[in-house]
Amino acid sequence: MIQKPLAYRMRPKTLDQVIGQKKIKSFLEKLLESDSLLSMVFYGSPGTGKTTLAKAFAESFHCHSISLNAVVDNKAKMEQAFEEAIRFEPTIVIIDEIHRMDKGKQDILLPHLERGDFYLIGCTTANPLISLNPAIRSRTRLLEVERLTSDEILEGLKRAVISEDGLNGSRKFEEEALSYLAKISGGDLRFAYNQLEAVALSYSKSHTITKDDVSMVVTAPNYLSDKNDDEHYNTVSAFQKSIRGSEIDAAIYYLAKLIKSGDLEGIIRRLLVTAYEDIGLANPRAVDRAYHACQVAREVGLPEAAIPLGFTVVELAGSPKSKSTTHAIQDALELVDDSPIEVRDYLKLTRANVDEEEAYTYSEPEVWRRLEYLPPELVGTKFYHPNTDSKYEKAFADYLKANEKERVDSVKEARKRSKQS
Repeated sequence: MIQKPLAYRMRPKTLDQVIGQKKIKSFLEKLLESDSLLSMVFYGSPGTGKTTLAKAFAESFHCHSISLNAVVDNKAKMEQAFEEAIRFEPTIVIIDEIHRMDKGKQDILLPHLERGDFYLIGCTTANPLISLNPAIRSRTRLLEVERLTSDEILEGLKRAVISEDGLNGSRKFEEEALSYLAKISGGDLRFAYNQLEAVALSYSKSHTITKDDVSMVVTAPNYLSDKNDDEHYNTVSAFQKSIRGSEIDAAIYYLAKLIKSGDLEGIIRRLLVTAYEDIGLANPRAVDRAYHACQVAREVGLPEAAIPLGFTVVELAGSPKSKSTTHAIQDALELVDDSPIEVRDYLKLTRANVDEEEAYTYSEPEVWRRLEYLPPELVGTKFYHPNTDSKYEKAFADYLKANEKERVDSVKEARKRSKQS
């Protein structure tokens, strides 16, 4: 007979069997005490037990429950499930991966939520404030399912070793072995159970399993940085902010996490954006070197790409910072959206009805520097404001100031002034 996976067998049946999650359990226990129900969305990292918690709560409430998956179950199955939910009042409908419901499925769900035909518990690894339909979000209570601590994972592992549903005492583990496994599980109890089972099956019943035995079977920790979930984007965000904040060690740490996720192109894209956005003219040579380091990283690939990437992360994090060019283009983009303004006649490619003396010529550089290029409505507008904290940009700003000329809106007048100087 084929035995179900350990993680499946160890799923808690009721709320009091759930490991950790003190905050959310306290809230759910109050609902049980008051015999109250409401629609909710559980969100959190993979392996934190969102679906398990939802099912345990439904079981503890002793009401009818239906489990669906927004990806796997089609529209017809959902319609059938919702009709069933209405017949067995009260019903809790649990929808896994609710953030991936397409519009057709959402259109079926929303009227039921509005009427209160049943109670919804949605489960998602995505940030509900970003990924969830606002109409669903406004009708549910958002509750975060937190990543478990190493001690809580250890509690689950010890329970699994002796439980009849688990290993039933058939294997002996040293305390250090279980502690090590808990530590490398990254707060993911499902990962911990799966690895515990793999380790148990790798050794005889008479063998006492050590930390070294665990490390022989579990060759890589659980980094919790799937490039398709929120945890990955949180790491990317922390990575850029660490570079911006000149915290070299933190930047290197988050780089290492991203490297372990295998998303080389994502790292390169974020590094190049960070270089131009946050360092900019404060250290343009570092920006240039960042580009070349990223090219080398592409050529050598992972894992060796970590070497040039580490080099440029240290330099970028340690460099002076300037967002002057970033702010300049952002301000210009906002203004363009608000005011579509026509180009001056002497700047147009096709110069219809322009007097010969007002025609732009390509052989008079002194004239170029005296012309007004902004539209009349925007004359005097400043987008670029130098950050003079760094030596390079201060020198750049000094050069601009020293060579500044009074600008005019006439080619003829600009030509005249250039001859006078």
